[in-house]
Amino acid sequence: MSNLKLVVEVLHASNLPPKDGEGSASAYVEVSFDAQRLRTKTKVKDLNPVWNEKLEFTVSDREVLEEEYVDVNVYTERKIGYRHLLGRARVEPEHIRRYDSEGAREPISVPLEKGWSIFTMNKGELFLNLYYYDEERAAREQYRIKKESSAYASSARPTEYRSIEKNPSSTTDGSFHREEIRPSESVHKWDSQASSVTDFDVKATVSTRRQNDVALRHDLVTEMKYLFIKVEMARGLAIRDATGSSDPFVEVKVGNVKVETAVISQNLNPVWREVFAIAEDRFSAQFLEITVWDHDVIGKDFLGFVAFEIAEIPERRPPDSPLATQWYKLESRGSNKRAEGEIMLSVWIGTQADEAFPHARQSDSGWVPYTRSKIYLTPRLWYMRVIVHGAQGLVPTKENRFPECSARIELTGVSTQVHRTRWVTNRHLSPEWGEEMLFVVAEPFADEFLCVKVLDKMGPNKDEVLGSAKIPLLDVPRRLNYRPVDARWYDLEREKDLKEVIQDVADKMKGNSKFMSRIQLTICLEGGYHVLDESTHYSSDMRPTDKRLWKPPVAMLELGLIGASGLVPMKNRDGRSCTDAYCVAKYGPKWVRTRTVMDSMSPKWNEQYTWEVYDPCTVLTVGVFDNQHLISSTAEKVQSLKDDVVGKVRIRLSTLETDRTYSHRYPLIVLEKSGVKRKGEIELVVRLTCIRRFNIMQAYVTPLLPKLHYQRPFNVRHVEALREAAMRIVISRLARSEPPLRAEVVKYMLDVDAYKWSFRRSKANWNRISKVFSSCASLLTWFQDICGWKNPLTTVLVHFLYFILVWYPELILPTFFLYMFLIGSWQYRFRPRHPPHMDVNLSLANATNSEELDEEFDPLPTAKSPEIIRHRYDRLRALGGRIQTVIGDLATQLERFHALVNWRDPRATTIFILFCLLAAVVLYLTPFRVIAILVGVYTLRHPRFRDGMPPIPLNFFRRLPALSDVML
Repeated sequence: MSNLKLVVEVLHASNLPPKDGEGSASAYVEVSFDAQRLRTKTKVKDLNPVWNEKLEFTVSDREVLEEEYVDVNVYTERKIGYRHLLGRARVEPEHIRRYDSEGAREPISVPLEKGWSIFTMNKGELFLNLYYYDEERAAREQYRIKKESSAYASSARPTEYRSIEKNPSSTTDGSFHREEIRPSESVHKWDSQASSVTDFDVKATVSTRRQNDVALRHDLVTEMKYLFIKVEMARGLAIRDATGSSDPFVEVKVGNVKVETAVISQNLNPVWREVFAIAEDRFSAQFLEITVWDHDVIGKDFLGFVAFEIAEIPERRPPDSPLATQWYKLESRGSNKRAEGEIMLSVWIGTQADEAFPHARQSDSGWVPYTRSKIYLTPRLWYMRVIVHGAQGLVPTKENRFPECSARIELTGVSTQVHRTRWVTNRHLSPEWGEEMLFVVAEPFADEFLCVKVLDKMGPNKDEVLGSAKIPLLDVPRRLNYRPVDARWYDLEREKDLKEVIQDVADKMKGNSKFMSRIQLTICLEGGYHVLDESTHYSSDMRPTDKRLWKPPVAMLELGLIGASGLVPMKNRDGRSCTDAYCVAKYGPKWVRTRTVMDSMSPKWNEQYTWEVYDPCTVLTVGVFDNQHLISSTAEKVQSLKDDVVGKVRIRLSTLETDRTYSHRYPLIVLEKSGVKRKGEIELVVRLTCIRRFNIMQAYVTPLLPKLHYQRPFNVRHVEALREAAMRIVISRLARSEPPLRAEVVKYMLDVDAYKWSFRRSKANWNRISKVFSSCASLLTWFQDICGWKNPLTTVLVHFLYFILVWYPELILPTFFLYMFLIGSWQYRFRPRHPPHMDVNLSLANATNSEELDEEFDPLPTAKSPEIIRHRYDRLRALGGRIQTVIGDLATQLERFHALVNWRDPRATTIFILFCLLAAVVLYLTPFRVIAILVGVYTLRHPRFRDGMPPIPLNFFRRLPALSDVML
């Protein structure tokens, strides 16, 4: 008999459905495991019951812990002998932890289902904690602890004790006995063969929602209390210097926490308008003291103070109106002079949901103002199409020479983009190009211009300007579809010397106007496209540019950024390691940045944000960074500093169930030159709330991108260049915000280097393809086993099924779709229980060598020595040779199909066409069912009737000629 015990802690449930006929439920939980069944007590008339009971099961075998599910049923008692099912759940073995392992005492949230059918909807959640322990080992450890503790207690040395859980035996009240032991003694070692979770796995956590409270703005995150001090202004302050004025500032002090406002020079009625937020763990003192000082060269002079008792400070919760500021008389202290003047301020205790919190200087952010949370919006991007038709009236710079002309189109502004037409020579000085160019532009267009220049090629790298024009983008027309846009002529101006300017003025006064050079262009802004600034594989927005084409949102995305844990030190400050972490989340055009929590390896943000969702098949990206710009330095040094990357998480919204709260800890994984690193964990709470369920389902049958991408697609060679231009615009615009969202952060979030060459990523993509086709290989292996009569009964059944489908071909499609339905229904039991995350094994991040990683992180252009470059080039040539061989083999097989009727091999073509004639006659005279049955019986014949040689059609096909014979 095994000594293993499984403990299931039934904590509480939320949002249970009312099933007793009176709008409530009297719920209890029944747990089944390994042919054992236990239940909790009944909680009468409670839709959010709390049990906190422990149910203990005996485990028959250790393998059962790795294979057996824990079935949980929630019932309600309606009358004696009758119960009603409220919901059920099945907990997978991966959630069962060893008693002393990491995360063993962390509860998990389990959604309750009405049944195992795929057509049922979830209703309610149940919070459980599952772990196991070895009873015999625990008993031996308990005996050893008692023996050593008794000997230790008999000695004269002072003792220190702490509590550890004894053998967890189930009692009538569901509690555990506890035993006092010394802290120097360690807990016993558990069996090394027990299952464990790797560091790269996603872990479920307890949802922090308030169960019995109303839906508030911050219902996904933990409530954090802050002491808010809003310092507005002062008046009538005392004069403390010879200038007849003062340089006042305010000092706020709570216990050991002290912070100061800015100094207002030469002012007896200063205005500060600053807000301070002190975290709850920092204002544990008895009094809050606000002191006004005068700043001078020697030090500071006392002007007065105001004190508040912390216990008497009022609390405020939104949506309550803000607390009104009041005038307080400044008081003197001790033997100081009598205080003069008043100060206007307000003091209250609130949470991070307070309207003043985003604008306040916070204690956990080191009082630095630019560490506050911010929301950034990327500019609206447009594609601009420019068609250069031709030019007229060009004036060459040299006589008796026909210029070789080219039009150069340059977009000036945030992102410089340049395109040029081909060189054309025209005897009539009216070149024609007819070329199309594409640009990416961003609103607003006030400072954006399109500069057009016509150049004359005078020699190598020597061009002369024949004329130029400057077109403001505000004058460019916009269109939603592909309706025609009229071409316009734009006058070209030319740089002239003083003599030419005087001559032009004289000609105008005489009424003699010269013919001006001009260029014909078609320019328009395309509003029916979506400007891609990120990869389509994990894009967060698919809407067209013009708002008139937007559809209503289908869901609301809520994200709770709880905090991080186990972060690695990112830098040194004052001789010690530290991390100043902040989080950035991106979805659509909205970027959010949390406040920076200084000097903490386990920062707590507890900030919540909301996005509108227009397409469920989009991706939310969350990144964690270390702030390197907190210490003031020279401007050159600040510009050279870059925020370090801690890690990133991507969540595809289509993998989330609607109206369900997901609370998980995600590992922060980064690939560096030294290999894959885990730099901590981030805890997120995500909820996708449905607005229009029908529209969500409809989105799966609509095109991924706006229709113009399919009706008038761009050239493939333009797509990547346009994406790079869009990313440069987004990076430059966000860098101009205050505080800026820095370029390295935006590049990491947008995966700017996703298209760079990587030997590791190439192998990973090949493995992905192999994994996809593995099912086809398995099917082929199964068919070969059928043909080889490995299992005669199965082969006979396949014969009968094949005969039925041939004789009744109308059953083929219904049978296929019924089979797919059964497969999907069976796989429902094994559906993912949490959103997918970065897969280290799939990415081959832990299976690559240092040489490949060094090549992957090598910038463009490379900075390596010629020997290393030669080695990498030779390896790339070898890989390219293998790919070339595979492509050549594929081309050979396709050319052999073409050779059947093109008479390159006269005898082979003669055999083929005669066979086709014979097959046509036979098929006309013989029923198709007979032919199909004969072919099927021949294919499934017994191995004793096989000779092991390749079939005749394959031999014939392999002898057909291909064009590989004539290649050099």
